[in-house]
Amino acid sequence: MKYPRRAILAAAILGVAGAVLSVRADAPKTETVQFQSPTGPVSGFLALPGAPGKYPALVVIHEWWGLTDWVKRQTVKFAGLGYVALAVDLYRGKVTNDPMEAHELMRGLPQDRAVSDLKAGFAYLAARKDVDSNHIGSVGWCMGGGYSLQLAIHEPRLAACVVNYGALPTDPNDIQQIASPVLGNFGGEDRGITPDDVHAFEKSMKALNHRIDVKIYPDAGHAFENSTNTKGYRPADATDAWARTVAFLKNYLD
Repeated sequence: MKYPRRAILAAAILGVAGAVLSVRADAPKTETVQFQSPTGPVSGFLALPGAPGKYPALVVIHEWWGLTDWVKRQTVKFAGLGYVALAVDLYRGKVTNDPMEAHELMRGLPQDRAVSDLKAGFAYLAARKDVDSNHIGSVGWCMGGGYSLQLAIHEPRLAACVVNYGALPTDPNDIQQIASPVLGNFGGEDRGITPDDVHAFEKSMKALNHRIDVKIYPDAGHAFENSTNTKGYRPADATDAWARTVAFLKNYLD
């Protein structure tokens, strides 16, 4: 039986449209949310997997620049992998691309307030019906990498912690409190977080039988994973660090 050419064309168009709608339906959904911290109201950028269900979750922690578009893109990428991802706005609306201003913003952020806000973000995720509250991790870069570890120190329910070239704790009492496995990605040419710092932290963690996996990229400096870092971005190392992060999270959160 032959079908009219116009009918075949119409069916083809409908098929393509249906495929596009299907892709869009499965794409991550994003929104700005608010939740309460002991220090006041906090907002965050939330990215959700496209399909309904119950998922592991991530607290995503920004660099000293603030909650930039780059951080939001990483948050969406995590949602695309099947995580309910919440990027907490520690600066409460302030974002900059000026290093001097970023330095001042970071210096002006009280650590206790930042930790309280991150714990509030964790509690917000844990209370959501689409989140498996037993499988919530954290990931951060630069300043956010250090705060990823601070969350691990102060939130015993954290199931996984990823630190990308973030400040490392040296107080034995703090390191003792880290119950979650830790993944670290660092630059061998980083003058702020040096290889010696990384090795010392790794040694302290292993002495306590804590789970840790660190990698130092010898030709990379600080912030080598951020593609907006035009001078320091290292695409191959960034790709490898991302692959390590994905495998680590899958192992401990999925």
